[in-house]
Amino acid sequence: MSRKLTLNLFALLCLALTTSVFAAAAEKAKKVEVKGMINDRTGDMLTVKTDSGDVTVVLTDDTKTKDNRGLIGAREQEMGDIVLIPGLKVDIEGTRDNKGQVVAKKINVDGDDLEASEMIQAGLNPTAQQVAAQHQAIASNEQRIAQLEATIKEMQGAQDRFARGDAFDVKGQATVNFGTGSTALSPADQKQLKQLAQNANKLPNYLIKVTGYADSSGDAAMNTKLSEDRAKAVVAYLVQQCSVPVRRVVAPGAMGEYGATGSNETEAGRAENRRVEVAVLYPKQGK
Repeated sequence: MSRKLTLNLFALLCLALTTSVFAAAAEKAKKVEVKGMINDRTGDMLTVKTDSGDVTVVLTDDTKTKDNRGLIGAREQEMGDIVLIPGLKVDIEGTRDNKGQVVAKKINVDGDDLEASEMIQAGLNPTAQQVAAQHQAIASNEQRIAQLEATIKEMQGAQDRFARGDAFDVKGQATVNFGTGSTALSPADQKQLKQLAQNANKLPNYLIKVTGYADSSGDAAMNTKLSEDRAKAVVAYLVQQCSVPVRRVVAPGAMGEYGATGSNETEAGRAENRRVEVAVLYPKQGK
Protein backbone atom coordinates (compact mmCIF):
# COMPACT_ATOMS: atom_id res chain seq x y z
CA MET A 1 0.00 0.00 0.00
CA SER A 2 2.85 2.32 0.91
CA ARG A 3 4.62 1.48 -2.36
CA LYS A 4 1.47 2.27 -4.36
CA LEU A 5 1.07 5.60 -2.58
CA THR A 6 4.69 6.45 -3.31
CA LEU A 7 4.25 5.67 -7.01
CA ASN A 8 1.11 7.82 -7.18
CA LEU A 9 2.88 10.74 -5.54
CA PHE A 10 5.80 10.34 -7.92
CA ALA A 11 3.43 10.32 -10.92
CA LEU A 12 1.69 13.48 -9.70
CA LEU A 13 5.05 15.18 -9.19
CA CYS A 14 6.14 14.28 -12.71
CA LEU A 15 2.85 15.57 -14.13
CA ALA A 16 3.16 18.86 -12.25
CA LEU A 17 6.76 19.28 -13.37
CA THR A 18 5.89 18.52 -17.00
CA THR A 19 2.99 20.99 -16.93
CA SER A 20 5.23 23.67 -15.45
CA VAL A 21 7.91 23.10 -18.10
CA PHE A 22 5.39 23.29 -20.94
CA ALA A 23 3.79 26.43 -19.46
CA ALA A 24 7.18 28.10 -19.14
CA ALA A 25 8.09 27.11 -22.70
CA ALA A 26 4.78 28.44 -24.01
CA GLU A 27 5.28 31.72 -22.17
CA LYS A 28 8.83 32.05 -23.54
CA ALA A 29 7.60 31.31 -27.05
CA LYS A 30 5.11 34.17 -26.80
CA LYS A 31 7.80 36.72 -25.93
CA VAL A 32 8.75 38.95 -28.86
CA GLU A 33 10.99 41.90 -29.66
CA VAL A 34 9.92 44.60 -32.11
CA LYS A 35 12.38 47.12 -33.58
CA GLY A 36 11.25 49.92 -35.85
CA MET A 37 9.71 53.39 -36.10
CA ILE A 38 6.35 54.49 -34.73
CA ASN A 39 4.26 55.19 -37.82
CA ASP A 40 0.93 55.92 -36.14
CA ARG A 41 -0.63 56.15 -32.69
CA THR A 42 -4.29 55.69 -31.78
CA GLY A 43 -5.05 55.73 -28.05
CA ASP A 44 -3.38 52.70 -26.50
CA MET A 45 -2.31 51.35 -29.89
CA LEU A 46 0.95 51.98 -31.76
CA THR A 47 1.64 51.01 -35.35
CA VAL A 48 5.36 50.26 -35.61
CA LYS A 49 7.00 50.07 -39.04
CA THR A 50 9.58 47.26 -39.09
CA ASP A 51 11.70 45.64 -41.80
CA SER A 52 9.15 42.82 -41.99
CA GLY A 53 6.03 45.03 -42.06
CA ASP A 54 3.74 46.93 -39.70
CA VAL A 55 3.20 45.60 -36.17
CA THR A 56 0.38 46.63 -33.83
CA VAL A 57 1.62 47.29 -30.28
CA VAL A 58 -0.68 47.63 -27.27
CA LEU A 59 0.19 49.92 -24.33
CA THR A 60 -0.97 49.08 -20.80
CA ASP A 61 -0.53 50.55 -17.32
CA ASP A 62 2.37 48.11 -16.86
CA THR A 63 4.27 49.32 -19.95
CA LYS A 64 7.62 50.89 -19.04
CA THR A 65 9.24 53.41 -21.38
CA LYS A 66 12.97 54.00 -20.97
CA ASP A 67 15.58 56.22 -22.61
CA ASN A 68 18.89 54.40 -23.03
CA ARG A 69 21.72 56.88 -22.61
CA GLY A 70 25.45 56.63 -22.27
CA LEU A 71 27.78 54.05 -23.76
CA ILE A 72 25.89 50.94 -24.90
CA GLY A 73 22.87 51.97 -22.86
CA ALA A 74 24.84 51.97 -19.60
CA ARG A 75 22.42 54.40 -18.00
CA GLU A 76 18.63 54.21 -18.28
CA GLN A 77 16.10 56.93 -17.58
CA GLU A 78 12.46 55.94 -17.14
CA MET A 79 9.85 58.22 -18.69
CA GLY A 80 6.15 58.33 -19.50
CA ASP A 81 4.42 57.05 -22.59
CA ILE A 82 3.83 60.64 -23.74
CA VAL A 83 7.14 60.48 -25.62
CA LEU A 84 5.80 57.74 -27.92
CA ILE A 85 5.03 59.92 -30.93
CA PRO A 86 5.08 59.10 -34.65
CA GLY A 87 8.58 59.24 -36.09
CA LEU A 88 10.31 57.88 -32.99
CA LYS A 89 12.48 54.76 -33.29
CA VAL A 90 11.76 52.15 -30.63
CA ASP A 91 12.91 48.74 -29.41
CA ILE A 92 9.95 46.97 -27.79
CA GLU A 93 9.92 43.90 -25.56
CA GLY A 94 6.57 42.22 -25.01
CA THR A 95 4.35 39.22 -25.56
CA ARG A 96 2.06 38.21 -28.41
CA ASP A 97 -1.66 38.11 -27.55
CA ASN A 98 -4.31 35.91 -29.15
CA LYS A 99 -5.05 38.64 -31.72
CA GLY A 100 -1.47 38.65 -32.98
CA GLN A 101 -0.77 42.03 -31.36
CA VAL A 102 2.27 42.72 -29.19
CA VAL A 103 1.49 43.75 -25.61
CA ALA A 104 4.41 46.00 -24.64
CA LYS A 105 6.24 45.32 -21.39
CA LYS A 106 9.27 47.56 -21.98
CA ILE A 107 9.92 50.18 -24.66
CA ASN A 108 13.44 51.48 -25.20
CA VAL A 109 14.05 54.76 -27.01
CA ASP A 110 17.30 56.47 -28.00
CA GLY A 111 18.00 59.91 -26.55
CA ASP A 112 19.21 61.37 -29.85
CA ASP A 113 16.22 60.04 -31.80
CA LEU A 114 13.89 61.34 -29.08
CA GLU A 115 15.40 64.83 -29.26
CA ALA A 116 15.05 64.96 -33.05
CA SER A 117 11.52 63.57 -32.92
CA GLU A 118 10.40 66.09 -30.30
CA MET A 119 11.93 68.90 -32.38
CA ILE A 120 9.88 67.86 -35.40
CA GLN A 121 6.77 67.36 -33.25
CA ALA A 122 7.12 70.92 -31.97
CA GLY A 123 7.35 72.24 -35.52
CA LEU A 124 10.95 73.35 -35.15
CA ASN A 125 13.88 72.81 -37.51
CA PRO A 126 17.58 72.62 -36.63
CA THR A 127 19.43 75.92 -37.08
CA ALA A 128 22.17 76.21 -39.66
CA GLN A 129 24.71 76.18 -36.81
CA GLN A 130 23.26 72.94 -35.40
CA VAL A 131 23.32 71.27 -38.79
CA ALA A 132 26.89 72.45 -39.42
CA ALA A 133 27.99 71.15 -36.01
CA GLN A 134 26.37 67.79 -36.63
CA HIS A 135 27.94 67.50 -40.08
CA GLN A 136 31.36 68.50 -38.76
CA ALA A 137 31.10 65.89 -35.98
CA ILE A 138 30.44 63.12 -38.49
CA ALA A 139 32.21 64.51 -41.53
CA SER A 140 34.43 61.44 -41.69
CA ASN A 141 31.43 59.21 -42.26
CA GLU A 142 29.40 60.29 -45.29
CA GLN A 143 27.26 57.18 -45.13
CA ARG A 144 26.21 58.11 -41.59
CA ILE A 145 25.19 61.58 -42.80
CA ALA A 146 23.03 60.09 -45.56
CA GLN A 147 21.40 57.72 -43.07
CA LEU A 148 20.72 60.60 -40.68
CA GLU A 149 19.10 62.71 -43.39
CA ALA A 150 16.98 59.77 -44.53
CA THR A 151 15.89 59.09 -40.95
CA ILE A 152 14.88 62.71 -40.38
CA LYS A 153 12.91 62.71 -43.64
CA GLU A 154 11.13 59.49 -42.65
CA MET A 155 10.37 60.83 -39.17
CA GLN A 156 9.09 64.08 -40.66
CA GLY A 157 6.72 62.19 -42.96
CA ALA A 158 5.24 60.14 -40.13
CA GLN A 159 4.79 63.17 -37.90
CA ASP A 160 3.33 65.28 -40.70
CA ARG A 161 0.56 62.71 -41.11
CA PHE A 162 -0.07 62.81 -37.38
CA ALA A 163 0.08 66.61 -37.13
CA ARG A 164 -2.39 67.08 -39.98
CA GLY A 165 -4.88 65.00 -38.04
CA ASP A 166 -5.83 63.00 -41.12
CA ALA A 167 -6.76 60.03 -38.95
CA PHE A 168 -8.49 61.95 -36.15
CA ASP A 169 -11.54 64.05 -35.39
CA VAL A 170 -11.22 66.81 -32.78
CA LYS A 171 -13.74 66.03 -30.03
CA GLY A 172 -12.83 68.82 -27.63
CA GLN A 173 -10.59 71.87 -27.33
CA ALA A 174 -9.39 74.24 -24.63
CA THR A 175 -7.07 77.24 -24.54
CA VAL A 176 -5.21 77.96 -21.31
CA ASN A 177 -3.72 81.45 -20.90
CA PHE A 178 -0.83 82.49 -18.66
CA GLY A 179 0.63 85.57 -17.04
CA THR A 180 3.95 87.02 -18.18
CA GLY A 181 6.73 84.51 -17.48
CA SER A 182 4.29 82.27 -15.59
CA THR A 183 3.38 78.57 -15.82
CA ALA A 184 0.62 78.72 -13.17
CA LEU A 185 -2.91 77.55 -14.05
CA SER A 186 -5.77 79.79 -12.99
CA PRO A 187 -8.83 78.27 -11.20
CA ALA A 188 -10.93 78.98 -14.31
CA ASP A 189 -8.48 77.11 -16.54
CA GLN A 190 -8.31 74.21 -14.08
CA LYS A 191 -12.09 73.98 -14.26
CA GLN A 192 -12.17 73.87 -18.07
CA LEU A 193 -9.41 71.24 -18.16
CA LYS A 194 -11.35 69.05 -15.72
CA GLN A 195 -14.43 69.30 -17.92
CA LEU A 196 -12.39 68.50 -21.03
CA ALA A 197 -10.87 65.46 -19.31
CA GLN A 198 -14.26 64.20 -18.08
CA ASN A 199 -15.61 64.29 -21.63
CA ALA A 200 -12.47 62.68 -23.06
CA ASN A 201 -12.49 59.83 -20.55
CA LYS A 202 -15.88 58.75 -21.89
CA LEU A 203 -14.28 57.99 -25.27
CA PRO A 204 -12.29 54.86 -26.16
CA ASN A 205 -8.86 55.26 -27.78
CA TYR A 206 -8.68 59.03 -27.45
CA LEU A 207 -5.47 61.06 -27.37
CA ILE A 208 -4.82 64.52 -25.96
CA LYS A 209 -2.48 66.83 -27.83
CA VAL A 210 -0.92 69.69 -25.86
CA THR A 211 1.00 72.57 -27.50
CA GLY A 212 2.59 75.47 -25.64
CA TYR A 213 3.24 79.03 -26.88
CA ALA A 214 4.80 82.27 -25.62
CA ASP A 215 4.80 85.92 -26.59
CA SER A 216 7.87 87.57 -28.11
CA SER A 217 9.17 89.06 -24.85
CA GLY A 218 12.72 87.84 -24.21
CA ASP A 219 14.89 85.77 -26.52
CA ALA A 220 13.69 82.87 -28.67
CA ALA A 221 15.42 80.14 -26.63
CA MET A 222 13.87 81.37 -23.40
CA ASN A 223 10.43 81.55 -25.00
CA THR A 224 10.73 78.01 -26.36
CA LYS A 225 11.63 76.74 -22.86
CA LEU A 226 8.77 78.72 -21.31
CA SER A 227 6.25 77.35 -23.80
CA GLU A 228 7.51 73.83 -23.03
CA ASP A 229 7.15 74.37 -19.27
CA ARG A 230 3.59 75.65 -19.77
CA ALA A 231 2.66 72.60 -21.83
CA LYS A 232 4.18 70.32 -19.17
CA ALA A 233 2.20 72.12 -16.45
CA VAL A 234 -1.03 71.38 -18.33
CA VAL A 235 -0.03 67.75 -18.86
CA ALA A 236 0.80 67.36 -15.16
CA TYR A 237 -2.60 68.76 -14.17
CA LEU A 238 -4.46 66.49 -16.61
CA VAL A 239 -2.62 63.40 -15.35
CA GLN A 240 -2.49 64.19 -11.63
CA GLN A 241 -5.81 65.96 -11.08
CA CYS A 242 -8.07 64.85 -13.94
CA SER A 243 -7.43 61.08 -14.06
CA VAL A 244 -6.06 61.15 -17.61
CA PRO A 245 -3.73 58.15 -18.14
CA VAL A 246 -0.29 59.41 -19.11
CA ARG A 247 -0.27 57.10 -22.14
CA ARG A 248 -3.21 59.10 -23.56
CA VAL A 249 -1.16 62.31 -23.78
CA VAL A 250 0.97 63.05 -26.83
CA ALA A 251 4.43 64.49 -26.09
CA PRO A 252 3.85 68.21 -25.44
CA GLY A 253 4.90 70.57 -28.21
CA ALA A 254 6.89 73.75 -27.55
CA MET A 255 6.34 76.40 -30.22
CA GLY A 256 7.88 79.34 -28.38
CA GLU A 257 6.89 82.66 -29.95
CA TYR A 258 5.95 81.02 -33.26
CA GLY A 259 2.29 80.49 -34.11
CA ALA A 260 1.13 83.78 -32.60
CA THR A 261 -2.61 84.44 -32.82
CA GLY A 262 -2.39 88.01 -31.58
CA SER A 263 -0.10 90.96 -32.25
CA ASN A 264 3.02 91.03 -30.09
CA GLU A 265 2.98 94.81 -30.46
CA THR A 266 0.09 95.17 -27.97
CA GLU A 267 -0.43 93.94 -24.41
CA ALA A 268 -3.72 92.30 -25.37
CA GLY A 269 -2.04 90.48 -28.25
CA ARG A 270 0.85 89.29 -26.07
CA ALA A 271 -1.62 88.03 -23.46
CA GLU A 272 -3.40 86.06 -26.19
CA ASN A 273 -0.12 84.49 -27.30
CA ARG A 274 0.84 83.28 -23.80
CA ARG A 275 -1.16 80.10 -24.07
CA VAL A 276 -1.39 76.32 -24.27
CA GLU A 277 -3.76 74.73 -26.76
CA VAL A 278 -5.30 71.39 -25.80
CA ALA A 279 -7.16 69.13 -28.24
CA VAL A 280 -8.92 65.80 -27.69
CA LEU A 281 -8.31 63.59 -30.74
CA TYR A 282 -10.53 60.64 -31.60
CA PRO A 283 -9.86 58.14 -34.41
CA LYS A 284 -11.98 58.61 -37.50
CA GLN A 285 -14.18 55.77 -38.69
CA GLY A 286 -12.13 52.94 -40.11
CA LYS A 287 -9.09 53.68 -37.92
